[in-house]
Amino acid sequence: MNQPTHKVEFEAKAKIGEVMGNLASIQLKPEDLSSPIAFQMAISRIYSELMDMMNRGPSKHYVAEVRFNDSMGNPVAIGVDFGDKIPPLSKQEVKVKVILEFYDED
Repeated sequence: MNQPTHKVEFEAKAKIGEVMGNLASIQLKPEDLSSPIAFQMAISRIYSELMDMMNRGPSKHYVAEVRFNDSMGNPVAIGVDFGDKIPPLSKQEVKVKVILEFYDED
């Protein structure tokens, strides 16, 4: 891979916790709040996923919610899924370094 043309680093904080089931399928998206019908469809989708999760039995995923402010001062939050094993960290709140590297397209 080519060398990055620009690199930016941010200091962040993360909270590590557990969620039940598949994190990606049980979530609200911005488009789910675009109209009352879209919201109702999202609630139905989430309900269906919850029922499927209950039938499959409990499974835990460890996730981190990473929060920082970007270069323009806007708050940014991202999620990181660690899977079914918690990383070897001594605390549930940790420091994080977020690195963004910019590349020219090939």
